[in-house]
Amino acid sequence: MAEIIRVEIFGTEYPIKGDVDSDYIEKVARYVDKKMREVAKELSLVSPSKVAILAAMDITDELFKAREEGKKYTIQFESRVEELNRKLKRKLRGE
Repeated sequence: MAEIIRVEIFGTEYPIKGDVDSDYIEKVARYVDKKMREVAKELSLVSPSKVAILAAMDITDELFKAREEGKKYTIQFESRVEELNRKLKRKLRGE
């Protein structure tokens, strides 16, 4: 059952309704708040909408980099599995 969790992000309280654990929602909110505060401090911005957009860009950049890293590891893993599979087949054939 979805419950409403109240979180504060960049000085504003938001009611968030979700089926996930409230600790998770709070963790996500803290991360967004942290990113927004970092952007505001770094660029001396006070407009919440500008801060939110730049923080979203920063978080999206992190996401895209993590996805690319994941793809790289997947390719390496698949390559290693294929190599081991070839070695196993050779061993089973007695080569």
